[in-house]
Amino acid sequence: MLGLELVVLVGLALLLSSVLARRLRVAPPVLLLGCGVLLGFVPALRAVQLPPEIVLLLFLPALLFWESLSTSLREIRSNLRVIVLLSTLLVIATAAAVASVAHALGLPWGPAWALGAAVAPTDATAVGVLARALPRRTVTVLRAESLVNDGTALVIYGLAVGITVGEETLSPGHVSWLVVVAYGGGALIGVATAWLLLQVRRRAHDPLQDNLVSLLAPFTAFLVAETIHASGVLAVVVTGLWLSQAGPRQVRAQTRQQGTAFWALSTFVLNGALFILVGLEVQSAVRGLTSVDLTRGLMAVAAVSATVVAVRFAWHFTTPYAIRLVDRRPRQRLRRVPARARAVSAVAGFRGAVSLAAALAVPQTLRSGAPFPDRDTIVFVTTGVIVVTLVVQGLLLPPVVRWARLPVDTSVEQERHLAETVATQEALAALPRLADELDIGPEVVDRLDREYRKRLRVLRASRGETDDHAALRYEEQYRMLRLAVLAHKRAAVVRLRDERRIDDSVLRLVQSRLDIEEVRLSRRAEAE
Repeated sequence: MLGLELVVLVGLALLLSSVLARRLRVAPPVLLLGCGVLLGFVPALRAVQLPPEIVLLLFLPALLFWESLSTSLREIRSNLRVIVLLSTLLVIATAAAVASVAHALGLPWGPAWALGAAVAPTDATAVGVLARALPRRTVTVLRAESLVNDGTALVIYGLAVGITVGEETLSPGHVSWLVVVAYGGGALIGVATAWLLLQVRRRAHDPLQDNLVSLLAPFTAFLVAETIHASGVLAVVVTGLWLSQAGPRQVRAQTRQQGTAFWALSTFVLNGALFILVGLEVQSAVRGLTSVDLTRGLMAVAAVSATVVAVRFAWHFTTPYAIRLVDRRPRQRLRRVPARARAVSAVAGFRGAVSLAAALAVPQTLRSGAPFPDRDTIVFVTTGVIVVTLVVQGLLLPPVVRWARLPVDTSVEQERHLAETVATQEALAALPRLADELDIGPEVVDRLDREYRKRLRVLRASRGETDDHAALRYEEQYRMLRLAVLAHKRAAVVRLRDERRIDDSVLRLVQSRLDIEEVRLSRRAEAE
């Protein structure tokens, strides 16, 4: 029954936190983490653990896949150098700095490097939730960094744990081979998985079957990559990016609508549950701390947290100037980011469940049978760093964004308007030819021509390209009337069901079509 009780409590905590987050204007992960800590006081839940396998094999593939599907590949290409440096050299620098601090605090070098590798990568789920309101370029860099840097961290982590346990040897050739397998193997498996799934999707004509293939994509890529000791994270990300480019040409509208709804709800629940489970782990980490007293443990948390933040700030305020000295191209000058914007990116370096999963995955014993040195300290400090970055930096980010006075990013709206305008113009130009090919009568052609020309007038007026206020007023009145008529149609269909003149299955069929039309009208109003 504990599993069912946990599901209900996590669901209630997720609902309550999402409601309070809007009213209090606090980032949802902060409240979710607090709910998890409070749930830890329930005696029946004190035994609940967050198995690292659950994070790495269930939560991580699904969340990374959706993040990569919704990330701009064009922006990644434009900022590729910055992303590569953040996801490799910054991770190595952070892990080295944390390892040095941890060793100074008394940890042997092996466990110290394991701790450094665990807290070095930023968390994709936390960045996706907490930093989504930032300008598109900043968000893309943060998300892409957090999607890729797990691979670097896990290579360092594997070496540190393996050497400590006695299963790995440290040599330049061995380290190079691990990096090649992790990145090269992960990327190749991602490409192969995406290609294979696209072949299957071409033959799946049912939306449910097609979306089942989409659901299998991240888990398949992750499983195959981990089987050959490649980066499962990179395999999932490459799969998602590849499918995001090929999907619009191959996926049918009904499949896409169904899949988007599924992934939006699933990732919302998984994200929330993950933050709550991390909060639950806080008390377990405190109770499991036995090698040092709580005061020294908290001092270690403070020292490591300060190191993680300091290294990230130092990186953002040194490497851009080094790049400017090397790359003097005019194009590079146009892409320079001001100091205040870099401060925002530095504050947005949140740690999350992947760090905790790495800490919990540290083995209990060495090959000799002796206990793994300071394992409890690694788990405690990692948990503390996650709490500090999520809570403190999560609360600091909004005022820092206001202080930075970042320019309003209107590029998405401008490009949306361009896409709709060009699509409508080209559709109008192709209308006579298409009508001839399909042998459509002039009455139908005239009707569609009037609708598209009306839409083009509204698009141009909405951007101030024309003074056609009548078109905007007409469109708004037309939308309001359509929505009112849809409400009456829906009420009539429900009444027929209540009078037992139609079956519930018929009601759902008709209501689905009405819902699609209502959503389309509502989204058009929001976009304009």
